[in-house]
Order: sequence, then structure tokens, then C-alpha cells
Amino acid sequence: MKAEQLSVFLENRSGSLSRVIDVLAREKIRILAMSLADTSDFGILRMITRDMPKTRAVLAAEGFTIGSVSVIAARVGDSPEKIGEFLRLLANRGVNVEYMYAFIRDDSGETAMIFRFDKMDEAIELLREKEFDLMTARELSDF
Repeated sequence: MKAEQLSVFLENRSGSLSRVIDVLAREKIRILAMSLADTSDFGILRMITRDMPKTRAVLAAEGFTIGSVSVIAARVGDSPEKIGEFLRLLANRGVNVEYMYAFIRDDSGETAMIFRFDKMDEAIELLREKEFDLMTARELSDF
């Protein structure tokens, strides 16, 4: 139930982000989801693409510093009540959300959220128990 996410470390200056996107465009790599967080010195671009091995290879070849972590993708809908239920369940078990971001499928309007938890395996077990709709890496790639 885990999916791979790449983290690309960028200098916090004009053009850094566009350079990554230009490489992906040149290689025709489809971006499924991404999020950018920054500090005064650097940014972290978190992303999931249709072809993660190729993404990793082309960005490394271009000299980008990249990392990879496991994340969980879940269909949680777009209602605050459903998202709140999901988050309360985890909080009540002491599972912390380290970060999250969402994406919407254009043709259906379906919403999925990407989560990184401090206790990934415990989060998966709990969410499966409560029958939340977790996505496999393949489902996420096809989303």
C-alpha cells in the first residue's frame, strides 16, 4: 500500500523549479502530484510521476539532489467530515501526519491525498482495519 515519492532539493532562487519541470517535459514524464515547501535557503519539491524510475534517473543525470521515501495514497473524498474522520482515527492512535498534499483527477473529480506519517506501517494497518480506500502504487500511477 505504500507508494514511492521523490524529493528534489532545490536552491531557493528564480528558475530552480522551472529547470526540473523542463527536464520532465523534455522526457515526456507525466507528473501525477507535487508539492513545494521552502525555507530561506532551499526548497523541497515532492513529487509522484507516472514513471518513477525514469524520473529518478533523468533528474540524477541532470545533477539534481534527490531522495526517495514511502508515502500512502488514499481516496478520502472532498468532504471535511470524511477527511476529519480519517485524521481523527490516526490522531487517536498517536499517529502523526508529517505532511500531506492532495490531487484531483480531472475527468472524474475524484480526490486522493498523499500522506507521510511518522508510523507508516501502523497507519496502514489502522486504515485497512477501518476500510479506508488506500491506493496501491499501481492505482496511484493510473490515477
